Amino acid sequence: MRILFVSSEAYPLIKTGGLADVVGALPPALHKLKADTRILLPGYPSVLGKAANLMPIAKLDYLPQIGNATLLQGEMPDTKTPIYVIQHPGLYERDGTPYQDSKGLDWVDNPLRFGILSHVAAVLGSGFSPLEWKPDILHCNDWQSGLAPAILHFFNTTRAKTVLGIHNLAYQGNFEDAWVGLLGLPPQSYQPAGLEFYGRLSFLKAGISYSDAMITVSPNYAKEIQTAEYAYGMEGLLTAQSGKLHGILNGIDSTEWNPKLDQYLIHSYDRTELVKKSANKEALQNSLGLEIDPIAPLLAVVSRMAHQKGLDILLNCASSLIHDGAQLAVLGSGDPILEYGFNQLAKAHPGRVSVTIGYNEPLSHQIMAGADIFLMPSRFEPCGLNQMYGLAYGTPPVVRHTGGLADSVHDFGASAPNEANGFVFEKTTTLDFLAATCRAMKTFHDKKAWAKLQQNGMKQDLSWESSAKKYLAIYRELIS
Repeated sequence: MRILFVSSEAYPLIKTGGLADVVGALPPALHKLKADTRILLPGYPSVLGKAANLMPIAKLDYLPQIGNATLLQGEMPDTKTPIYVIQHPGLYERDGTPYQDSKGLDWVDNPLRFGILSHVAAVLGSGFSPLEWKPDILHCNDWQSGLAPAILHFFNTTRAKTVLGIHNLAYQGNFEDAWVGLLGLPPQSYQPAGLEFYGRLSFLKAGISYSDAMITVSPNYAKEIQTAEYAYGMEGLLTAQSGKLHGILNGIDSTEWNPKLDQYLIHSYDRTELVKKSANKEALQNSLGLEIDPIAPLLAVVSRMAHQKGLDILLNCASSLIHDGAQLAVLGSGDPILEYGFNQLAKAHPGRVSVTIGYNEPLSHQIMAGADIFLMPSRFEPCGLNQMYGLAYGTPPVVRHTGGLADSVHDFGASAPNEANGFVFEKTTTLDFLAATCRAMKTFHDKKAWAKLQQNGMKQDLSWESSAKKYLAIYRELIS
């Protein structure tokens, strides 16, 4: 089976969030199950600089607005997964992130940049492809490649089956309707049953309307996005299309995120050597300027600072938790108001609170290993990976009952003793979150109960293997 993944990011070439982790890990997991998997990416500077063995293999002509681009082929530097890269300096070789400039403003030509990604994906999934290798499945991801199933639908040629991966429905890629013509789409595509969404062109709705199947990143999220609370206006469409909607919980890269193999840790460990986790805690406290205190529950956050993540709820009660004996380590960036709030918290509690603004991959591993309790009070979370990293590292999480958090974390006190692996609260209120975190801190001082929680989390199979088998089953059903 030949599968082409289309994405705006993939770890370790380019990463802004969990999408990159999934696209970096799922294709090699499928390859281990004998699938021929490849990835299509835009040619950002970091992709061109980090990919292995890049070479031009085709010229792509007749692309909307830009005329032509060069298609490169290479490999991921770690897994050797084959990749295709769209090289067009004017579109992709810029400073900033894949989506925003260095000032944090969206690129004004994002519709064109990701319209071209979608167009190239559609060409490679069709009989018009200049390549001998042609996919059976074109697996698009989020709005950035959501236009591909629509473009492919209107091609008069053979085509791959299309799958839309929905990682976060909150980001829809909605733009002015003038882009319909500018991106070469036929007028009949712009209708309520097609691309039109409240008077605008929606890349994500295009994928929902024209894909052969949709897969969300957790079973619970597949249910949630059919409700008004989580669907951002698309609940009717998704309910109508529910027959092709599937939910598969993400896995984690069990080589990259494994405390026994982790290159960033001073002391590696597994669930038979949890005493070494204490040594990682001391090393983390030392490196972050926290008081060396083995008794204090060390709470941790590694997250984008956004309203979705519920970190304002933590800010509301952080001083109370610290007064009750906790320490707090925070790593992340995003909303300037939240960044300011956490920096002020650190100034108010020297030696008890550490805040690092920015992206730091080694530190994220060290925090996961050194912390005692991982905090994830998300308002919504399609899947979440950090709570699974916490489980794998013996760092029980405190999470809200939503999306993939509800699928992966089972509450201490409400679950069977052999299943409980963390702490869950229901409502996005400071009081509910504070109560769950205080329960976690109290349980932390019960060594026997805490060790059982850690063991339950660390013995789970969180790898991509079981999830990859479920993806393959859906692919097989489509092409049969």
